[in-house]
Formats: sequence, C-alpha cells, structure tokens
Amino acid sequence: MSSAPLLPAGAADYDDSYYCGVPKSMLFKTGPDGLSEEEAERRLAKFGPNQLAEKKDNPLLKLLLAFVSPMAIMIWIAIAIEAVIKDWPDFGVLLTLQILNSTVGWFEDWKAGNAVAALKNALKPECQVVRNGQHRNMEATLLVPGDRITLAAGAAVPADCEISEGKPIQVDQAALTGESLPVTLHCGDSAKMGSNVTRGEIEAIVTATGGETFFGKTAAMIASVDEQGHFQKVILQITFGLLCVSFILTGIVLGYLLLNGEDVLQAIAFAVVLLIASIPIAMQVVCTSTMALGCRMLAEEKAIVSRLTSIEELASMNMLCSDKTGTLTMNKMELQDDLPMWTAGITRLDVLEAACLAAKWKEPAKDAIDTLVLKSIPLKPLDRYEQVEYEPFDPSTKFTLATLRERESGKVFSVMKGAPQVVLSKVHNVAQIGASVDAKIMELASRGIRGLAVARTNAKDQWELMGILTFLDPPRPDTRATIEKAYEYGIDVKMITGDQQTIAIETCRVLGMGMSVLTPENLPGAEAMNDRNLGKNYGGLVENADGFAQVYPDHKFTIIEILRQRGYVCGMTGDGVNDAPALKRADIGIAVQGATDAAQAAADIVLTAPGLSTIVTAILYAREIFQRMKNYVIYRIACTLQLLSFFFFAILAIHPNAFGFEDHLYFKLPVIALVVITILNDGCIISIAYDHVKPSHTPEKWHFTEIFTVAVVLGGVAVVSSLLLLYWGLNTNEPDSILKKMGLSELDYGQVCTMIYLKVSLSDFLTVFAARTTGSFLSRLPSWHLGIAACVAMGASTVLSHYWDDILDLPEMKSLTWKWIGFVWAYCVAWFLLQDAIKIVTYWLLYKMNIGSEAHHQGLMERKEKMVQKRDNRRALTHESVMRGESLMKASVRMTGKSTALQLQPDHAKYKDMSSADILAELNALESKVRALKDALK
Repeated sequence: MSSAPLLPAGAADYDDSYYCGVPKSMLFKTGPDGLSEEEAERRLAKFGPNQLAEKKDNPLLKLLLAFVSPMAIMIWIAIAIEAVIKDWPDFGVLLTLQILNSTVGWFEDWKAGNAVAALKNALKPECQVVRNGQHRNMEATLLVPGDRITLAAGAAVPADCEISEGKPIQVDQAALTGESLPVTLHCGDSAKMGSNVTRGEIEAIVTATGGETFFGKTAAMIASVDEQGHFQKVILQITFGLLCVSFILTGIVLGYLLLNGEDVLQAIAFAVVLLIASIPIAMQVVCTSTMALGCRMLAEEKAIVSRLTSIEELASMNMLCSDKTGTLTMNKMELQDDLPMWTAGITRLDVLEAACLAAKWKEPAKDAIDTLVLKSIPLKPLDRYEQVEYEPFDPSTKFTLATLRERESGKVFSVMKGAPQVVLSKVHNVAQIGASVDAKIMELASRGIRGLAVARTNAKDQWELMGILTFLDPPRPDTRATIEKAYEYGIDVKMITGDQQTIAIETCRVLGMGMSVLTPENLPGAEAMNDRNLGKNYGGLVENADGFAQVYPDHKFTIIEILRQRGYVCGMTGDGVNDAPALKRADIGIAVQGATDAAQAAADIVLTAPGLSTIVTAILYAREIFQRMKNYVIYRIACTLQLLSFFFFAILAIHPNAFGFEDHLYFKLPVIALVVITILNDGCIISIAYDHVKPSHTPEKWHFTEIFTVAVVLGGVAVVSSLLLLYWGLNTNEPDSILKKMGLSELDYGQVCTMIYLKVSLSDFLTVFAARTTGSFLSRLPSWHLGIAACVAMGASTVLSHYWDDILDLPEMKSLTWKWIGFVWAYCVAWFLLQDAIKIVTYWLLYKMNIGSEAHHQGLMERKEKMVQKRDNRRALTHESVMRGESLMKASVRMTGKSTALQLQPDHAKYKDMSSADILAELNALESKVRALKDALK
C-alpha cells in the first residue's frame, strides 16, 4: 500500500518549502491509497484538528460588562444618589436590583448562547477521505495535511487542498472573494476552505488545515456582524417608543417635583427609579430565553435552526415549495422487474452492469440512484474495468457519464445513465426509436414509475440506448395527512420536481394535492430572474398550480421570486448545491435530511429527520413562540403605561394635603417600593417563555394597531382603578368615606402608600393573565411555570405589605392589616375581571373594524377556503378530463369557458377576447399538428 512517509522526529525552521516546520515534500506526497491510520493520528496530534479557533467570550468579562450597560448605569446613578443622601435601605434594595438584573440577564444570554452553539455543533460537516486504501466518510475536523479527499458537487471544500489529476471542477468562491461566478480549477490548482464545489468530482491532497488555511488566517481580520432579524427590530422599536414616552413623562414629573420644593437629590432619585421601573428592562432577556427555548424545542423535533431570528419568518410562512424526492416520497428506490431494452443481444444484467459502471462503485454511494443500482448486482466482477474518467450527476445536465478501459483487452468505451429524455437525445438512432421510447416513458409515468435510461458507446463510438431501469419512489405514509394538516393551518403546499410531468401529476393525485402541474415551458427563463414584474405577469399562473415538473435550479429560483412578489412568505426545501440560490432567496430555506454542505449553508433550518411532517411541526412550534412573544409585548406595554400614567396623574393631580396630610404636597411611593415592584415583576415574567399557547390556524403577522390598542386598554383600566383606590384611601379620614362604610379602618399616609404598592403590584401580575388570551382569561390555562411565578410574586407582595414594619421599618410606608389586604385583593380581582371583559370587547370591536389579528385570521381563513375549493375543483376537472379522454386544457375551456393558461400567459394576450368555441378550435388544430409531427418521426 502506498502511503506518505512518517514524520521526521525533528522540525525545520519555516520557509516556503516547509509546513509548520515539516518539509512539504514529505507531507503532501500521498499515494492513491491515502494515509495510513497510524500516520493520520500522528499528524492530527501534531497539527491539531481541522477547525478554526473560535473566539470564546470570557464569561466573567461578559458578566462585568453587564454591570456597565446603559440601563445598569442608570441604576448606578440612583444608587449613588441614595448613598449621598444616606438612604441605606433604598441603597441596599437598588443594589440588589442591580445585581439581580445584571446576573439574570447575563445567565439567560449565556444559556441561550450555549443552546445555539450546541445546535450548530450538531451539524458536523463530513467529507470523503481515502485511508488505508479505503474510501470512507469522516468528520472534516479529523482531516490532516496530506490526506487524500474527494471533492464532489454539493460538498464544501473542507480544507485548503491541491487538485489532483482529472477533469476540472467548478468551485463557488463567493464567500472568499465575493465573485458570484464559479471558478474552474484544474490539476495543480488550489481549492480553499470555505468554498463549495458546484460541478464535477475529483480527488485532492489536503495542504493546510484549521488556522493554517487561507480562510483561517483571514478570519481574524473579518468583522462578524450579527444578523438582526425582523423580531429584534420590532423589539427595538417598541423599546425605543416606550423609552421616549418614559423620558417625557418622567421629565415632567421631575420638573414638577423640583418646582414644588422637593429635595433635588430625592426628586432625581425618584425620577430615575420611576424611569427604571417603566422601561422594559427584561424585554431582551425574555425574548432571548424564549427564542433559545424555542430552538431547543425545534431541535427535539429534528429541526435545527441555524439562524435564531428565522423563527418569526417560520411562524409567518404561508407557502411551502417542497421538493418531491425524499420529502414527499421515501427516497428509497424500489427496482422493478420491468426493464425495456432497445439494443439487440443484451440482457438485464448487462444494463445493470452498465448502470453501475456509470458510478463510483468502489466508493460510498452518493445518492439514492447510485444506492439502488450498486445494490442490484455483485460488484466484484466490475474490477475487470478501470474507470478512466468520470463526470458525476449534475442537475443542469441530468446525467452521469463515465469512460472505462477493459483491463484485459484495453478496449475503451463510455457509459451514461440519466433522465430518459436527455439520454435519448444523445443516441444515434433517436429517429428510429424515439417514438417507442416516448410511449414507454409515458406509459410508465402514468403508473407513477420512474425511469433511468442507460446507454453505452458502440464500436463506432456512437451512443446506443441499452434500456430503461424502472423503479418506484413511494410516497411517505404520513405525507398526505401532513399536507392536509398544512392546508388546515393556512399553508399552501406546491411540489417542485425534476421528474417528468406525468409522474408529478400521478404523485400529486396520490397525495391529494390537485393535479395542475406546470413545466418550464409555462415559466419565464433565467434572464427574467430579476424582473420586478414577475409576480404581476406570472403570479396567477404560479398560484393556481399544484406543482412544477421537469424544472432546473433557475426555475426554482424564479418560482420563489414570483410567489414572494405576490406577497407570500415562502418556504423552500432542497438538498443539492443547485438548490442553494432558491433556498437563499426564500424567506425560509429548509435543508432536508442528507442535504449537501452548500444547501445546509444556504438554509435557515436544517432537518435531521426525513419527510414533510417535521416541517409542519416546526411551523406550529414557531407560531407558539410567536404568540408568547406577542403576549409579552402586550403585557409589557400595558405595565409601562400603568406605572408611568398612574404616577404622572397621581403626582400632578392628587394632593394628599387636601385630604388632611399636611406634610405631603403630592403623592409618590418611596424608591424602595418601586424597586421591589420591578424585581418581582421581572422575575415573574421570565416564566412566560414556558406559557401554554395554541398555535394559530393561520400564519402569524405583527398587528401594531391591535397590540397598542389592547395594551392601552389593559393599562388604562389598571390606571383608573389605582387612581380611584388612591382617592378612596386618602379619604378614609372623612366621616362619609366609602371605605369606612364598608367597615374598614382609617389609614395613615404610610398605610396608603403600602396599599397602593400592593394594588400596583397585584394589578401588574394579574394583567399577565389578561394579556395572554384574546378571549376570557379562563379560555386557556397558564403553564405551571407562569402560575407558580405569579403566585410567588403576588404572595411576596402580600406578605411584605403586612410585615413591612418588621422587615424594613421605613417611615414612608406602614404595614396593613389582613382585613385591608383582603379588601385590596378583592378590589384588584374585581377590576381584573372588568379589565378582562373590556379586553374581550376591544378585540371584538377591532375585528368588526377589520383591524388586528382576528380580522387578519378571518381573511386568511376565507382565502384558505378558496384555496381548498380551487384544489378540489382542479381534482374534479382532472378526473373529468380523464374520463372523457381529453386534455386538461380542453376540459378547462369546456367547464370554465376560458383557459387559465391562455389567460395568464403574457405572450398570448390576443387570446383574451376569443370565445370558448374559438379556443377549442385552436386547440384541436394544435393537437392535429402535434400528431402529424409524431407520425413523421415514426
């Protein structure tokens, strides 16, 4: 066995002929049998794994930085003021808030970062390497300099390497150079880590790994920018809006306090803490933890999210363009007995042998077709041939080609396998056998049977069609039910395949999708990819189709672009390198199980389980995550408005001295009370990431008018109830006080403050339960996480209200009796029920005004019903056409009066004004011409 020599004991100084101190002449002179395992292990120990040194954030440094964020700085200012005025209780509570806020935020961010890193680590790239004379798949991190590897279409180049002898390959180096067009690499050229092979297959010798690669050396100079998704933008916009409102109202309050003689430091401290309490400090923490939890849930369902923010787009998706093979079908080819042949003197074994020769039979199978043929016969007899050249399958050519030499005789010949129409076009006697081959292909396709044509060159170097291997790729057992479920949840599913139209129609029929399947003749060419009028010109045609057959990669891109221009949020599944452009163009790119490195790199979600059901499950999980986020946003806006508006009106409009409390010109809670409210509130609301929600039956969308309207209503009801209770509490010293008439005792000012503290706290926590549903708060029970968190927070506030003197002993606030606490509880629950009822009415009014998610969902439900009706109509139309023995287009004209295809084709505008009779006459004439042309070929 030929192998590169072992490493020398000593290391030389670096120059151009050395790699890390080792002579290149010794490292890279690897024979066809590759390295031995012993040598590979020694090199791995010396040069390290083939991975880039990741920048690991120092967790201690990140924790320290959390204490100097903009919000943390504001809290430090308040702490400093309390220290100056020597208000040590407030100082201690503010310091506690600072520690809790910074550490919890850091911990959730660290936990989310670990979750995302774990998910990405689950996608370990592999490569094909030659070790000990055996081809095998191996993790790319285990490559070492001198390894002999195979570079094939769809695979990422795992390390810097030098191309060996063979046909040139094409490599996409856009990630390295920005060049959009693939580069052709010949023997001796260098392929760089970070690029992707787009066409061809060849062996190469690894020349650099890890940090010694070109990519590794330049990575440190490239600044990485975190992609900001739409949801992050929404959160930032909401936070900025609340911040502006908070600054304005707090500034007015501060000015009022200073104008009325309040101590400057006391006034500033109160204003700063009010600002801290009203700003959604925990918003980013809640969002991050909810997203991370959602990613873990999706990973458990075999869907790995490579871009965290894609969860929102997944929740909004209403169109899924699905690849047929492997997603809708099993991708487990079953070879059939039927094997029609067109060359005299050959047998079934000859055809199968030729199909195997048109593959790398000594290497692991590259795809399902190679797996099928390589398992059909014993491979040992094929060793009598030497494969001189090999051209792997390419979606743009749809065939595989190999040139072989018979070892004993030296005879050289070529074999080819691929799509029947493509292979047929290359044989020398196509004029004689074309009609019979077409007829056989159509007959097979009508039964859902696929064909793989096999051809070879004869003594005159002419291509001869040997035969057509027939096989079935049965639909997955759950695909039909999954498609129905997708329709139920407002997701239209369209099949995209390179298979023949007849096979696609039969598959659609079996899956219950409707059988309107278009071919590339109905679609614009590659030159129209960037046409902004694609949606206008072809939108109706594409929308009404159930699938697309015989398509190439550029057609997939165009289909996605048309649907996006029509306003759809599109998902696209794919597995090959040529699917990458469409995956990237789609709102949600989904790489199916077994996808190439290029497809995985372009995708937002990578599936680790086969089938369509995983995608639909992921969509429903994403909608649940979206609902949790929306509920939290409504709640957080309502809380901000409650705190700000209450203290704004309480300070400016209600004067305690008018009720007999001469030492208090205006009402305000002590700083410590606001801080406690903030601590308990933020600690409670993190649990909303685990709340019970039901996925919407229609795609999600942000409705800001609805969100702000409902939040204002919830917050407004809470403000009114708090102001009313404050008025009643201050009025308890009057003989006609309504609270005295209810048997409650008179309150001093400190007890009034404690009562309002308890009221605001309970209103905050109860508002969570109103914000999380559009109907009654009882229509969906909360999760135990949220229930327990709310009970703990409200219980803590209640206990603190009764034992305030014993716990804190502050003169500004005094303990309440249990009777008063019971009254505040009853008062808050009564107003909560009213708040919930007003919320229900608000949603109803928004729906009647055609505003918000309910109206949006109703519109989508109506569109979904129309979509299903169209599908059912197409099924009936196809059935009718089959029963009458007429074409689908003619049936459409007869039943609808017009041909949809003719109406929507921009090049056939002249047909718009034609009557049904004229269109039928035109179709009959065209059919006669087609029959005459087919007869001429016989």
